[in-house]
Amino acid sequence: MAIITASLVKELRDATKVSMMECKKALQEADGDIDAAMICLRERGMAVAAKKATRTANQGLIASSSAEDGNTLSLVEVNCETDFVTRNQTFIDFVKLVSDKALGTDEELSALMKDELTAKIAEIGENMKIKRNVRYIAPGNNAVASYIHLGGKVGVLVELSCEKAETKDAPALKELIKDITLHVAAMAPKYLNSDSVDAEEIVSERAIYAKQVEGKPENIIDKIVDGKMNKFFSEICLVNQGFVKEPKQSITELLAEVGKNVNDKIEIVRYVRFQLGE
Repeated sequence: MAIITASLVKELRDATKVSMMECKKALQEADGDIDAAMICLRERGMAVAAKKATRTANQGLIASSSAEDGNTLSLVEVNCETDFVTRNQTFIDFVKLVSDKALGTDEELSALMKDELTAKIAEIGENMKIKRNVRYIAPGNNAVASYIHLGGKVGVLVELSCEKAETKDAPALKELIKDITLHVAAMAPKYLNSDSVDAEEIVSERAIYAKQVEGKPENIIDKIVDGKMNKFFSEICLVNQGFVKEPKQSITELLAEVGKNVNDKIEIVRYVRFQLGE
């Protein structure tokens, strides 16, 4: 039976980040062979992860990373069991690793990073999940921006298009895209515009509004329903919403105003908003 020294336990601990007690146990089982002990810990870690996977993980962090050129951004959500772990530097570093990894792929990281996740579950001692990931790559004159709100509880990506190359680097455009990310975080639009709204949802809403005005003259019912639908779109569609910093101005009007100032046409191409646990 090999003698398990403190230095050997520490070496395994430094290499695996697993507790000293588990490292000592693994070394005893492996008769002091550190490589075999690592395999033992990995196998045990997978068993621990499988056991913990049944536990609810509805806390966590949302994070974003940016490529050096600023043209590729990622947004990820990683869940854990308790708010306490979200303040653990090991967990924070892992979330950063996930968001960096998301810069290079559109595939689900929950599958691509399965082994890393399993090891981190064993190290931290809580169930964890890589819930979702997305990346935006801005082509041509397009610009992208991200925003993380409430300490990682809400995250946003926005992509804008413009027709002139110089507009992309204009201070007015940079301020505009920042404002839109803040707006999306605060107002949580469900759709980009009315054309994006699910057809069945529109039919359902019109039917509800028509029911509300039953008995009114036929020649004004459609006008009333159209007015109610416009209000409906202004509540759920990003471009129809009132700008969070100036509610009397719609996002469409804001885009037109900034576009006029830079002598260019600016449009919102797409956006995504993650809210923790939704």
